[in-house]
Amino acid sequence: MISAGSYTQSEILSQPDAWRATLRQLQAQQDGLRLFYADGHYETVVFTGCGSTYYLALAAASLFQQMTGIPARGLPASELWLNPASAYTRNQRTLLVAISRSGETTETLHAVETFHKLAQGDVLTFSCYSDKALATAGQFNIVLEAGREDSVAQTRAWSVLYLGTVALVLAASEDRMSWDVLNKLPDAGARILHDYTDLARELGRSTQLDRFYFLGSGPRYGIASELSLKMKEMSLSHSEPFHFMEFRHGPMSMVTPGTLLFALLSETQRDHEWAVVNEMRDLGAQIITLGESGTGVAFQSGVSEALRNVLYLPFGQMMAFERALSKGLNPDRPTNLETVVRLSNGVSTG
Repeated sequence: MISAGSYTQSEILSQPDAWRATLRQLQAQQDGLRLFYADGHYETVVFTGCGSTYYLALAAASLFQQMTGIPARGLPASELWLNPASAYTRNQRTLLVAISRSGETTETLHAVETFHKLAQGDVLTFSCYSDKALATAGQFNIVLEAGREDSVAQTRAWSVLYLGTVALVLAASEDRMSWDVLNKLPDAGARILHDYTDLARELGRSTQLDRFYFLGSGPRYGIASELSLKMKEMSLSHSEPFHFMEFRHGPMSMVTPGTLLFALLSETQRDHEWAVVNEMRDLGAQIITLGESGTGVAFQSGVSEALRNVLYLPFGQMMAFERALSKGLNPDRPTNLETVVRLSNGVSTG
């Protein structure tokens, strides 16, 4: 008999190996991806997904614009489908990047269909299953099978698909030198899981904590949103994401001794972010900080700030997993959720 959470635990812990396989695949596809992007002459890029992959779209769009200087947005697929006039800039050649673990989420497929009808650019897809509709829906399609999962809440799939968007960033910026650096990520991920699993268990199972706030700015805001969703999905806990500086503008009124502030620290804005952390500690919040060095969870990866964002994920995923188990929940099968949301005549069927 399979124990509760066994799939999720395996998928979290197997991420370093999945990253190695994914990076090998993406590196082999870099020339094709670079040529596809260069031939497109895109003026803007829109990333899209649903749920977890919408948050991935936010993180990817922010990183893409930061690294290339080309305008990029992350939007829910439902908005592209139902409100395309407010989603796209008219008369600008656009690349739509559609992301889905399953490759069969209805809103994402409808968003791609709607975009094809607009005929103002191309579609690039990232998914994990080659036999699903999204895997053949674009002009360029990348299937990352190392991200396949049995659990409902995304963990391994999210990080693998995110690495796919990092590969796109490198292709668009014509950066051929960063692959050796990216290949350090699996070892760093393995160290994080080895060194900090006990801490994730301690925080996740703490009965003193009753609310969780995940802070991240720039590309890290999308990652903070995803980690907040994991805590909410798996453990049914009060959990919200915020940009660092925005937390002062109202949300800090919620800080109590039962608050855990989960801070995804950068190097470029470290002083400003630490100031927020220290203020919230003075108000009584419990704090866990993540970053390259000098933090509660230290990556020590040797990877540049822009390219190491995937390392924020495993610790937060493990913390949500442990909290779910401590509450007698099954993180493999979160309450009221299914692996894929399919729509029939506009009505959700699961």
